[in-house]
Amino acid sequence: MATPVTEIQVQAGGLTFGCLTAGPEDGPLALCLHGFPDTAHTYRHLLPELAAAGFRAVAPFSRGYAPTGIPADGRYQTGALARDANALHEALGGNDRAVVIGHDWGAQATYGAAVGAPERWRRVVAMAVPVGPALAGSFFTYDQIKRSFYMYFFQNPLADVLVAADDLAFVAWLWADWSPGYDATEDLVCVRASLGTPENLAAALGYYRALFDPARQSPELAAEQQAVSGVPPQPTLYLHGNQDGCMGVEAAEASRAVFAPGSEVVVVEDAGHFLHLEQPAEVNRRIVDFLTR
Repeated sequence: MATPVTEIQVQAGGLTFGCLTAGPEDGPLALCLHGFPDTAHTYRHLLPELAAAGFRAVAPFSRGYAPTGIPADGRYQTGALARDANALHEALGGNDRAVVIGHDWGAQATYGAAVGAPERWRRVVAMAVPVGPALAGSFFTYDQIKRSFYMYFFQNPLADVLVAADDLAFVAWLWADWSPGYDATEDLVCVRASLGTPENLAAALGYYRALFDPARQSPELAAEQQAVSGVPPQPTLYLHGNQDGCMGVEAAEASRAVFAPGSEVVVVEDAGHFLHLEQPAEVNRRIVDFLTR
């Protein structure tokens, strides 16, 4: 019988985080960070597997994604996500046995947390967005610019209205483009619940606006923001779907020479951007094996 997943609230870094969790409270922390347009429910297959391996698996909803609170300062940037990850490590009683796992924006947060506080995290897992040096080399190619059209569109104020239209139909099309053939019905129910208000949707779009506008980034997060672009010193497992319609698979290949010794880069066949949902058995097996060595 699979370990049940329960809902909790955690106070960390001045915010109340809604989280999904499974596993023994005295087990090593496995913090699982989601991306866009997604929620903590993206880890519904992985959390019980981590729990069965003895981890206290916790998947928070990112700042601005309901039921997690909206920060009073309205700051949305990857440096804030990295700081949140380390604050959650503290709040959840993590120690040097803890591991951190991230997908999409969560991968960026994972890099920042692991680089900024390496003493907190024993091993690192990232999916679908490569580490800084590999990302920089592939992000501005013609093919990747086409895939990343949504990032540029989100800079337009009209995006607030057009993305929200027809019950977030734009988001549904992104899922279809990024993971061709995957039925995202269950996931989209969760996304609409999390980003269904103008305030929550503005938060999700705010990460993209901060990416291109330094004025939207907090000077207090300069160190965390810089850490996001770094390479974790810990052994890292990087996973990328070979049919990813959001981030080209060539970015995964560029990662092979970048990570620390003991790291692995795996291209998952027959999987798109949401590889952990499309091929959960293989992805879960690789993650648990890597983290329990």
